[in-house]
Amino acid sequence: MSRELGAYYEERAANYLIANRYTIVEQNFTTKMGEIDIIATRDNVYHFVEVKGGIGFEPVYNITPAKLRKLIKTVYAYLKLHRLDVAFVIDAIIIQDNALEFIENITL
Repeated sequence: MSRELGAYYEERAANYLIANRYTIVEQNFTTKMGEIDIIATRDNVYHFVEVKGGIGFEPVYNITPAKLRKLIKTVYAYLKLHRLDVAFVIDAIIIQDNALEFIENITL
């Protein structure tokens, strides 16, 4: 996926979250462990959001067990860096063709 297309998907995802009463804290947080596409809060809960998009295939399948492990390590690195002791979940926003699906707590 091109960088421009990835940025488009992340912008759509951020706009969806804002429209649904989330506050965007940070986007594209990166460490040596990995990247978190969007960090948002709502009702005192941090939401670490992985954004996947594509045309003509199921982008959700790009969230593999290895990707989840990397994402979890990156979340803990973020919490440690910012000295946060907060409730959090890891969510996904899947954009396929023109449809957007928000999947809460993908680690369950």
